[in-house]
Amino acid sequence: MAEELAQLLATGERAAFHGRPADGAGPLEQAMTLASARGLRAESAAARWLAGVCHGAAGAYGTALVRLAPLTGDGDVPRWDPPERAEEERLFASLAGATAASLQRQLGRHEVARAFDSYALTLATSSPEAAFDAHLGLAADAVGLADPDWARRSWNEASALVAERAEWWRQHVRLDWVAAEIALLEEDPPRALASATAALAVAERSGAPRHVAKSLLFIGVSQVQDGQDEVAQATLRRTSVLAESLGALPLLWPSRAMLATLVADQDLALAADLVASARTAVLAIAGDLPERLRPGWLARPDVAGLLEA
Repeated sequence: MAEELAQLLATGERAAFHGRPADGAGPLEQAMTLASARGLRAESAAARWLAGVCHGAAGAYGTALVRLAPLTGDGDVPRWDPPERAEEERLFASLAGATAASLQRQLGRHEVARAFDSYALTLATSSPEAAFDAHLGLAADAVGLADPDWARRSWNEASALVAERAEWWRQHVRLDWVAAEIALLEEDPPRALASATAALAVAERSGAPRHVAKSLLFIGVSQVQDGQDEVAQATLRRTSVLAESLGALPLLWPSRAMLATLVADQDLALAADLVASARTAVLAIAGDLPERLRPGWLARPDVAGLLEA
C-alpha cells in the first residue's frame, strides 16, 4: 500500500506541475482515502494540498477550497493550527494556506487572501519553500490592493529565499510573475515584459506547460500595456490554445477576452466567438463555487464586463 500511495502522490504532482491539472484529481482522491485509512496524516495533507492545486488550476475553485479546508479552515478566516501538529504536516498546511490565498486572489478577495498568506507564513517556521510561497503570496495580495511598497518588500523577502536555489524552477517562475505584476501596477510594461519573458524561459526548460501558458499571458498583458497590440495577438492566441489543451480555465478566459478586444476591428465574428468562449469558462468557474462566493465572482469588474459585453 505504501508503494501505491507514493505512486498516486507522484501522479498527482506531475499533473499539477507538468501536465493537465484535472488528470491529477482522481489519483489524489485515492491518495487521500488511502492515507486517511492508514492514519498517515502528513501524506493525507500532501494529497489535499496537491488536490487543491490541481482543482484550482483547472478553475474548480470551490472544489479546491473544500479539499484544502481540513488544513486551512472553511471560512474567510484561516484556522490557526494547534502546536502539536507534526512538522511535515505543518509544512503542507502552510502550502495549503498559500494555495487557498491564491484562490481567494483569483476571486478578487485580496484582503481574505492576505489573511491566508499570513496564516501560511506563521506555519512555515522551518521550511524555506513554504515561507517563499507565503511571502510571494503577500506580495501578490499587495498588488491586488494597489500597494506597491508592500508588494516590493514582500517580493524581496521571497527573492532572498531562492537566491541560492537555482533548482527551484517553480519558485523562480512565480517570482518573475509577481515581478511582472508589480511592474504593471507601476505602469512599467518593458520591465514587466522582461520579467514575464524570463519566467517563460524557465517554464519551458522545466517542461511545465501550465506555467508556460501563464507566463505567455503575462507577456501578452505586458505587450498590450506597451502598445504592442499586433504582437500581443500572436502571444494571446498561443496562450489560449495551450490553456484550452490543459483545461486551465483561469488562463483561458482572460486570454480569450483580451484577444477578442484586440481582433474586434478586424474580425467581428472571431471576436464574438472568443467572447462566447471566455463567458463559458467564467460561468463554469461560477458553477463550481459555493453560493456565498458566486455573486462576488460574477461581480468582479472584468468578469462582469465580459458577461455584459
